[in-house]
Amino acid sequence: MAAVPLLLLLLAACAGPGRAGAARERRDALREELLLSPLPTGDVAATFQFRTRWDADLQRGAGTDHHLLRYAVLPREVVCTENLTPWKKLLPCGSKAGLAVLLKAERLFHSSYHSQAVHIRPICRDASCLAVSWELRQTLTVVFDVFSSGQGKKDWSLFKMFSRTLTDACPLASQSKVYVDISPKNKEKELLEVTPPPTSVHEAVVQGDKKTYAVYDLLSPSLFNTSRSLNVQLKWKRPQDSSEMPIPVLHAQRYVGGYGLQTGEICTLIYNTHPYRAFPVILLETVPWYLRLYVHTLTIITKGKENKPSYIHYQPAQDRRRPHLLEMLIQLPANSVTKITIQFERALLKWTEYPPDPNHGFYVGSSVLSALVPSVIVMKDVDVEQSPLFTSLFPSSDGSSYFVRLYTEPLLVNLPTPDFSMPYNVICLTCTVVAVCYGSFYNLLTRTFHVEEPSRGGLAKRLANVIRKLRGVPLL
Repeated sequence: MAAVPLLLLLLAACAGPGRAGAARERRDALREELLLSPLPTGDVAATFQFRTRWDADLQRGAGTDHHLLRYAVLPREVVCTENLTPWKKLLPCGSKAGLAVLLKAERLFHSSYHSQAVHIRPICRDASCLAVSWELRQTLTVVFDVFSSGQGKKDWSLFKMFSRTLTDACPLASQSKVYVDISPKNKEKELLEVTPPPTSVHEAVVQGDKKTYAVYDLLSPSLFNTSRSLNVQLKWKRPQDSSEMPIPVLHAQRYVGGYGLQTGEICTLIYNTHPYRAFPVILLETVPWYLRLYVHTLTIITKGKENKPSYIHYQPAQDRRRPHLLEMLIQLPANSVTKITIQFERALLKWTEYPPDPNHGFYVGSSVLSALVPSVIVMKDVDVEQSPLFTSLFPSSDGSSYFVRLYTEPLLVNLPTPDFSMPYNVICLTCTVVAVCYGSFYNLLTRTFHVEEPSRGGLAKRLANVIRKLRGVPLL
């Protein structure tokens, strides 16, 4: 009996002083959800979100030193299973249960678009923020197109997309749901049919647009009564009209201009498609040091007129130490296109600084756009804990606008590249000359000469000598 108090004492010591409240009050440890969004082109986008929250007794300083803030970007990386495997190991259930069983690498990397992210941040437990919890959010988005599926049909299902179905929820999850976007297009009747029937229907305002979602709760006992697995199927009630993709209020494009391998120009186009609202946007540019920017060539044109930025910060680059940093606050008029250009000069690198494929080019990181985009529909304040996870991707503070952060496409820039084939040609030529000269000289030194005596002749010669002897003629 004395072992029981000792065991309780050990459990209390392992829990620590900050774990007592967590033991008394059950906290949200894991939430997982899958969002399926059919696109007008017939493709479908699948977004996984896993949120893990735990309590921690880490000491927080009195303030934040912004001088310690660092920003890093990797312009390009080849996606493979080595990126997905450690990502799945961060999940409490791994890929053995819950929505993570659908994360099959063969199907995910066969899609036309793939993106995965990891975010970690401190969360206040109460309004006074005396205690802090840590939140780990993992997001994965894939887009399956009709052509890569091989069937050419616009009807989708979980098995068709992931080659697997859902059998149960993660035992550690307090919420495990599947959302299907069934919002009507062009204010017509509902054209999308989902089977089996959803457990509930949820309405939300996402990116200023009202959406309707069919919800499948994996923790609901009635969901797996009829079958042991869940295979959500999306079928169109009638052939869908060919319609274009909806254009977002804020989007951007980026490309490299100019010709030759000496100078060039970086062009960024920012679109504001809102019919009557103007709003500011923060543009963050990070350019490598080997592209020497000419800041005096920076121009911002909107509707044929110069658009002066409200704020600009520029930090010049240092060779082989840090890149260029350019940050601007630009006002975007309603229904406008803003063009930002800046010229640069290409630097000549050392021959040891070139990658194995120098003629492929060098990648430049994406630009970052941050803005509060005005919403057409008034957004109501919702409880973050009760609302779906995907609604928190575009948070709203005042109900009239939502926060958006966009990343443009990376750039591929060619630099002056030396002829790396010359060493190979020199080596080949040198080896050929050495082989010919050394081979001939070695052959002369090691060859032996023999004097051959003349042979007595053949049968014809002997017969001729016999005849000559009989006739008394000298022999041959």
